[in-house]
Amino acid sequence: MFNSNFIKKIKKFFFPFYKDNDLKFVFKKLQEDFTNQSKTAMFVGGCVRKHLLNEEIDDIDIATTLTTDQVKKKFEDSKFHIIESGIKHGTITLVSKKLKLELTTLRKDIKTDGRHAEIEYTDNWQQDSERRDFTINAIYLDINGKIFDPQLGITDLKNHNIKFIGDPQKRIEEDYLRIIRFIRFSLEYESKVEPTTIEAIKLNLDGIKKISKERILSELFKILNTKNFLKLNNNKELKEIFSLIFAEFRYLERLNKLENINDHLNFDKKTFLAVMLIDEKNNHEYFSHKYNVSNELKDALSLVAKNFTIIQNNKEFFLKDLKKNIYFFGKMHLATLNALHFTSNKKMKLKDYLDVLHNIKKIDIPKFSFDGNYLKEKGMKEGALIGKALKRIENEWLDNNFKISDKRVLKIIKEQNH
Repeated sequence: MFNSNFIKKIKKFFFPFYKDNDLKFVFKKLQEDFTNQSKTAMFVGGCVRKHLLNEEIDDIDIATTLTTDQVKKKFEDSKFHIIESGIKHGTITLVSKKLKLELTTLRKDIKTDGRHAEIEYTDNWQQDSERRDFTINAIYLDINGKIFDPQLGITDLKNHNIKFIGDPQKRIEEDYLRIIRFIRFSLEYESKVEPTTIEAIKLNLDGIKKISKERILSELFKILNTKNFLKLNNNKELKEIFSLIFAEFRYLERLNKLENINDHLNFDKKTFLAVMLIDEKNNHEYFSHKYNVSNELKDALSLVAKNFTIIQNNKEFFLKDLKKNIYFFGKMHLATLNALHFTSNKKMKLKDYLDVLHNIKKIDIPKFSFDGNYLKEKGMKEGALIGKALKRIENEWLDNNFKISDKRVLKIIKEQNH
């Protein structure tokens, strides 16, 4: 039998992503009217990295010598939908049924303030590469599969070396978010961190305060989604920087109990946040307020925190009360809470955690099928009493292992009508 890596290599050799017909169409349109000139477009960034490493490609970035107006004009009558939200940064997004492409005009930086850059468009690929953050993100690929690697990023990619282009100090001062991006890529590629880079990062940590909370949160979520996030505690330098930036994550040591089982259970960012944040002092509320997280995430963390306090005094929460709690809170919530309980309790064994998780997954909770219309059909009077009757029926249904007889329902209706 062939393993998955071998199959990926075969697929890449015969069907590389750049041979997609829609991509060929895009590059052909970009080259139109410029047939006597050199390349007008090349792939760059993550899609090139992932192509070289046989990884799944999601986002596709294209660098082009064309201006945003020229790009818009070429695709205004095509099957691609044009999104102009990034136009002030020189980016046009093209969307079709199967592709989302970001096309950005080549540029060079004129002036930077640590958050934004004043740029000037160029047709010089070397200049465009020099303004990028890391060597591994300055590898270009044309539509025929030919590589242009002006910053020797392929060598660094092979050696798992996350290296700033040129002087790390200057690159960081151009955009302080690059510090957090450095953490992400270093974790993702299990990079050895160079002392000079760490020194430059530490000198510029205060610059993070200039970055919008929205950009920081977006980059944090990307870190939490990296496959190697749980190895953070194994890298002293990265852990120190991460802790200084995200001081509200008081419980990084809890992650150690998840490291060896993550490959099998694939924890999500909500679980990681709960594990690193939640205690009995509302630490999560500070995080939610500071980064203005979505209401969905804010409510999820608050619910986990509330139940975390409850389980300290209720030993039956994951035992006798498990079915009811699944009904009220859902399996995803219980799985996150179980992970928090496991990591925060030094005495709790892995087997106990896995037993609870197994029970959460295997238990099927029936749907509560009664509603106001059903009760009215059975003779229930209109009004507020319907709600009270439904609550009584639901409570008895829960207490009787999710069962209740029609006879008992009719009796409750009769009692509520009087």
